[in-house]
This record gives sequence, C-alpha cells and structure tokens, in this order.
Amino acid sequence: MAAARLSPISWDRLTTELADRIERLEPADGGAWPRVAVDGAPAARPERLADALAEELRLRGRPVQRVRSRSFLRSASIRLEYGHQDADAYYDLWLDDNALLREVFTPLDPGGSGRVLPDLRDPDTDRSTRSGYVELPPGGVLLLDGRLLLGRWFPLDLTVHLRLSPAALRRRTPEAEQWTLPAFARYAAEVNPDEAADVLVRADDPEHPAWNQD
Repeated sequence: MAAARLSPISWDRLTTELADRIERLEPADGGAWPRVAVDGAPAARPERLADALAEELRLRGRPVQRVRSRSFLRSASIRLEYGHQDADAYYDLWLDDNALLREVFTPLDPGGSGRVLPDLRDPDTDRSTRSGYVELPPGGVLLLDGRLLLGRWFPLDLTVHLRLSPAALRRRTPEAEQWTLPAFARYAAEVNPDEAADVLVRADDPEHPAWNQD
C-alpha cells in the first residue's frame, strides 16, 4: 500500500468512520451477522480500537459481541512443543483456528443459531474459562481482534489491519517478546496484510494514525 494513499486521522474520527462503514455492512454470505476483525501485532494494540468500535456501535443501539483471539489459543503443551520462543510455532500453532471457526464463526453462518462462545481458554493460566454461550441477535456485530488473523480463511466481512513498520514494531515490542518479530516478518511476506485488509491503518505514531479510505 503506497504511503501517498494514506490520510492522517484521529483515533476518535477513525472509530466513527469505521462504525459508519460497519453499520452499512451486509454479510457477503447473506447471513444475519456482520463479522469484523481488527488485526495487528500486540504492540499496535488492536484490542483498543476494537473496544472503541464496540462502544460506538452499542451507543448507536447495535448489539456487539467482542471476541479476543488470545482467548482462543491452543493449550501450552501444543503452543510450546518446540520451545518457549519458536517464531514459527507462534505463527502456525498458537491460535486455535478450528475452535474459532467452530465456536464463533459457524454459529453465525446463514441459518446459524447465533450462539457464540466468547472465550475458550485463559492464555495466562492455560485453563478453560468455562464461559457460557452468548446469543447474538440478528443484525448484531461480531468484533474480533488479534494478531496474525488474515490469510486464515475466516469468513470476515470487514478487516482492519493496524500496520507498524519493522522499526516501529521492534521499538514498541517489549524485550521479552522480541523473539516474535520473525513471525510478523513472515506474515508481511506471506500474507501481505497491508493489501489483504479492507482497511489499512498506519500506527507507527500511536497518537497520529493514518488510513486508506478506499
């Protein structure tokens, strides 16, 4: 994505613009629930934008179900099978794609029940959250956030990618998590989220984002 196509915007204005776009969304498969993802490295804080969007949509009277992909990680025995700092495992194995599809996306297929499991596993304790299912009414919005979400064949109607340049990503990633950087380099090379996402947000400066309006 060429930098010239990005326009400066405030986070508040970005939230409003994205909420407007979500309200106009019609699920591509003809279902009753628009499905939106905010994708970005942890250093970009995708959950912050997703939470702001959820609040804005609820203020407009739109039901929203927030889901964090970090609550659908595989068990530590699988994630750490190749060690605690394996970037390829972080990319390929950590997220339980099948659980997300089964518990979150499939219930929102056309004719689905709308009963979504909001979380599966506490990533800090590695224990099941034992949460109950939540019924999202027709017209309600699924709002997922997380890292490395694109290119996984999730049925999404709108994708937002928060981009950090390699230098910004390195600078804003804590020392203890620097080992994950090769995974994001691989993501950029194999998935090219700048182009794959419907909306690109450059977040190198956390106070002054810029976005594409295509």
